[in-house]
Amino acid sequence: MKSRLLAGSAAALLAVVGVILVFTYAQGADKRAVQNLAPVDVLLVKAPIPAGTPVEAMTSSVAVQQVPASAVPASALHTLGDSAGKVAAVDLVPGEQLVAERLVAPEDLKTTGDVKVPAGLQEVSFQLEPQRVVGGRLVPGEHVGIFISMTTGGIEAKPDKETTELTVHKALVTAVQRAPEAAAEKQPNPSPSPGSPEADPKDTALPTGSLLLTVAVSDVDAAKIVFASEFAKIWLSKEPTEAQENGPRIIQRSEVYK
Repeated sequence: MKSRLLAGSAAALLAVVGVILVFTYAQGADKRAVQNLAPVDVLLVKAPIPAGTPVEAMTSSVAVQQVPASAVPASALHTLGDSAGKVAAVDLVPGEQLVAERLVAPEDLKTTGDVKVPAGLQEVSFQLEPQRVVGGRLVPGEHVGIFISMTTGGIEAKPDKETTELTVHKALVTAVQRAPEAAAEKQPNPSPSPGSPEADPKDTALPTGSLLLTVAVSDVDAAKIVFASEFAKIWLSKEPTEAQENGPRIIQRSEVYK
C-alpha cells in the first residue's frame, strides 16, 4: 500500500516538474524568437495623412511600432524630432512605415503643374486603381514604366493568346490626382478603448479611390496609352531614369515561369 502511495506521489511530482520544464522552455523559446527577429522601433502611419501635412500635425496620426529589423528600410524614421518644419510629400496611408523620403521642405512639395513638360512631348491622362499605380505612392516628377496587357490580338502569330509588355519606358509623371473618398468611407469611428483592435497602430488599411495620372510622352506612346485605356489594361511600375532596360519582351503564359 505504501509503495503504491509512494509511486503515485512520485508520478505526480514528475508531472509537475515536467509542466514547469515545458513552461520554462516555452518562455525561453519566445525570448529567443524575439531576439532572432531583432525588433526595431519605427514610426508607423495609423491614420491617413494628406500630402502637404506639416510634421507638427502628424503626432496623432503616427505611432511607434516594433517590427523585425529585416523589414525596416535604412531611411525609416524612429522619431519626428529631426523632421521639424517638413511636410508630407505624398498622401500617407495607414500601415506604411514613415521613411525620410516621404517628408520634404514645404518649398519642395510638388503639386500639379510644377513639372515642366520636355520639348516635343505631350501630356495624356488615364485613370487606374491604387494597386496598378505602385500602391498610389507616386508624385509628379517621378518616372513610370507602363505595362499594357491584352487578352487577345497582342501577337499576330498567336492572336488568341493573352500578352503583357512593358510598352513605355520612363514616362514622366506630371500630375497625380486622387478621387475623393465616398461619404460612407469617412464615417467616424467611436473612440477605441485601450487594447482594442482599433487602438492598434498596426493598421493594414489600403488606399481607396481611383487615381488620375498624367504623363508626358511622345505622340506614338500617347496613342498606345489611349488605346490601352479604351480596349486593354494598364499597370505601372516606378521606373527611375537609371533603371535598367533589358530589351522589349512580350510575356505570354509560357514565358511566366522562365
